[in-house]
Amino acid sequence: MVSFDLKSCLFLCLLVTINADEKKYSANDKVIVYVNKVGPYSNPQETYHYYSLPVCRPTKIVSKELTLGEVLSGDRMAHSTYEIQFNEGISNKQLCTLTLNNDELNALRLAIEEFYYFEFVVDDIPIRGFVGQVEETNLFPHKHHIYVYTHHHFDFHVNNNQIVYVNISTKEHPPTALDEDSATPLKIQYTYSVKWHQTETSYKDRAKYITNTGFFPETLEIHWLSVINSMVLVFLLIGFIVIILSRILKHDLNRNTDEDDDGSPEEENGWKIVHTDVFRFPAHRELFCSILGVGSQFISIFTGILIFAVCGMFTVHRHGSLMASGVMLYAFTSCVAGYMSGRMYRQLQGEHWTWNIILTANLFTIPFFVVWCIINSFAWAYGTTQALPYTTVLILAFMWLFVGFPLTVLGGIFGKNWAGNFDAPCRTKNISREIPQVPWYRSSFARMLIGGFLPFSAISVELYYIFSTFWGREHYMLYGILTIVFIILLSVTACISIALTYFQLAAEDYRWWWQSILTSGSTGIFVFLYAVFFYFNRSKMRGTLQTLQFFGYTSIACYVFFLMLGTIGFFSSLRFIRYIYVNIKMD
Repeated sequence: MVSFDLKSCLFLCLLVTINADEKKYSANDKVIVYVNKVGPYSNPQETYHYYSLPVCRPTKIVSKELTLGEVLSGDRMAHSTYEIQFNEGISNKQLCTLTLNNDELNALRLAIEEFYYFEFVVDDIPIRGFVGQVEETNLFPHKHHIYVYTHHHFDFHVNNNQIVYVNISTKEHPPTALDEDSATPLKIQYTYSVKWHQTETSYKDRAKYITNTGFFPETLEIHWLSVINSMVLVFLLIGFIVIILSRILKHDLNRNTDEDDDGSPEEENGWKIVHTDVFRFPAHRELFCSILGVGSQFISIFTGILIFAVCGMFTVHRHGSLMASGVMLYAFTSCVAGYMSGRMYRQLQGEHWTWNIILTANLFTIPFFVVWCIINSFAWAYGTTQALPYTTVLILAFMWLFVGFPLTVLGGIFGKNWAGNFDAPCRTKNISREIPQVPWYRSSFARMLIGGFLPFSAISVELYYIFSTFWGREHYMLYGILTIVFIILLSVTACISIALTYFQLAAEDYRWWWQSILTSGSTGIFVFLYAVFFYFNRSKMRGTLQTLQFFGYTSIACYVFFLMLGTIGFFSSLRFIRYIYVNIKMD
């Protein structure tokens, strides 16, 4: 049973920008070791409670009060039976003696064969180690031996009266064999030892120290060369688009002026000929405006998270702070979604305002809820810590019902009341023009390929690091680089959307409204294709639960990419179209 402290949860989430209190110890103060979870090394998201294995446990299991972020991260901390006092060394102290029956022995063997690792938490510092090891012998006939580590050695690194880092070792003593011919019941004795070390590392620098001395191998490195290469390519691309379009537009506008001066205008063609249709409002305005509202909300969320990250608020010892801040930002930025959607819907002369607000509030919530229900049901059936307790589900539901949804409605009211007229530079005729046929390379599908691939190429290098962090065991700390890449992504998306919109209008196709969203949002498709490549070629994840979690949550992430980048593409195209049509003279 997980003890969930709502008060501390809200306090952490609302004040995530405040530094955590520095915990100080006195001589002989008790140092609490919390056991957390275990799971297969190859499946980062498939974790179980530590006490699900036949290990030493107290008579009554006492759970630690967890914050929202810790619960969402799959943490299930509980008090252990380790008795450790500050600055007091321990040598080979008995932890407990277990007598394993046949079922418990098989469960332990299976965990070791699956390369299970465990995670403890001491003073908010995660420490990890393997449950046991498998030793292969003989090629033919093939045999393997299973061993369980029965001794844990703790190395505490302290600076005066503060714990800076903790490491756990399982190989100080030889392990105990669990071969299939072992007699049952089998008696196993667990022991532990503690050693204290003085360090010059200060407490405020321990997050960096923990990251550099982790249990998992380091594969993320600072990739300045790749980032600089991406920046150069992006700047060249943006410069190329800006120069080409500016020259073309200058030529078109100059030609229009010369025709007016000569008094003998030639027949119009290209983008100027569709001036009476380019501001014809799109179909399905409720859905259209909802996409723009939710996309604007996620732009705000990403910006807020990056600001928190650059300020150093997401560190290794702050369990789940990133997820907690994301949930809180989603709830409180719902007003942004309501405002942008209601404002745009009013400008487009929509008549079903209530339906527009309801659709805006549920455009992301319902797909996410459906995916989460499926994944959480499988996690519950497997008994993993990724299955959220009912108390956490109720907290999240109440946050949406009493914070997210009301703020969406409130934002929609303000957006509706404060919205002005659309103020189109050109009048729209009642009868629309016929759209000519275009070759395949100028079709909507071709524009979606170009509009999706080029922004994807700007972030493809960074995607590996993001996937390795979220679906691996890395701790992402390169938030400055991530901010630069995020700005580059938005810039490239805006430029590509403007260019493709111009070419579409030049082909006398005025249906740019939905097309600007689809071409820019198609980047999400390329991100999903990369996710498939990453799963099968870059990761070692396997199993029904891990596969379901990976593709389920990745699909939601790609959906967010579609909403966010589609919004950027539309507003940049709208600003561009207003600019070019306000600078020409039309009858």
